[in-house]
Amino acid sequence: MPRDSHDYATGDASARRLGIAVAINLLLTAAQIIGGVLAGSLSLVADALHNFSDAAGLLLALTARRISKRPADEDRTFGYGRASVVGGLINLTSIVVIAGYLLIEAITRAFERPEVDGWIVVIVAGVALAVDVATAVLTYAMSKSSINIKAAFLHNLADALASVVVIITGTLIILFDWYWTDLVATIGISIYIVWMSVPPLKRCIRILMQSTPEDVDVRAVADAIASCEGVEGVFHLHVWMIEEHTRSVEVRVVVDDRRISELAPLRLQIEELLAESFDAAHATIEFVNGSPADRPLIARH
Repeated sequence: MPRDSHDYATGDASARRLGIAVAINLLLTAAQIIGGVLAGSLSLVADALHNFSDAAGLLLALTARRISKRPADEDRTFGYGRASVVGGLINLTSIVVIAGYLLIEAITRAFERPEVDGWIVVIVAGVALAVDVATAVLTYAMSKSSINIKAAFLHNLADALASVVVIITGTLIILFDWYWTDLVATIGISIYIVWMSVPPLKRCIRILMQSTPEDVDVRAVADAIASCEGVEGVFHLHVWMIEEHTRSVEVRVVVDDRRISELAPLRLQIEELLAESFDAAHATIEFVNGSPADRPLIARH
């Protein structure tokens, strides 16, 4: 089979797996919400939120795969890679807001004595645990080659642990009438959701704000460029992420008049340096003459 056909078939199979994982997680979310309302269990609703975040994340990965295949056009000259970042920002923000609501609701209910049906909690959480394991199995193979899918895979393993917590809560209610454990579990799951959501949320904001990647030292980039023969100074240096996996660099380089005829080899040298040392997929280099003094390394155009 030709390579292109093989890649297409593999991508098609991966998309089907993601689609199945999304479907079963959405069905589970609906079942958990219904079960939580019937049982009066806020922890079950909180766990449903967590599973919904998984479904949303998987759906986002599936959508991003399709959108990322679109070529750049006159409206989107950088391409469509940031669509997944915008979607992630919206998704993560909504999840944090809802988790905050559940946390407030749990604290409010702490002053009451809610009646919780422990059997419904245990049964629904047991189904959730089975679905989390099934989703992890579906995404395991893809997680080896995609950091996004790997994150979803690890997230599902964490969800399985949350389902175990809910099962323990329901069991304690059945055996000892410890209704307060439902509120404790709700608070714990809500805090866990926020804790899991904040790092990717910060990453989305950094990308959209065109921040320097966390693993890049701007001055180290400037020093590396300045070390090239013929470079007298570096200013107006910008390093940012076009989308999650594409890094770009823009810089103005001061050269002396004698290097004007040799700009092509120097440009190639700097581009290779940026690609190899700083993983820059795109580099825009502008050469200028004159003194490098009093030219800011970082400044707006």
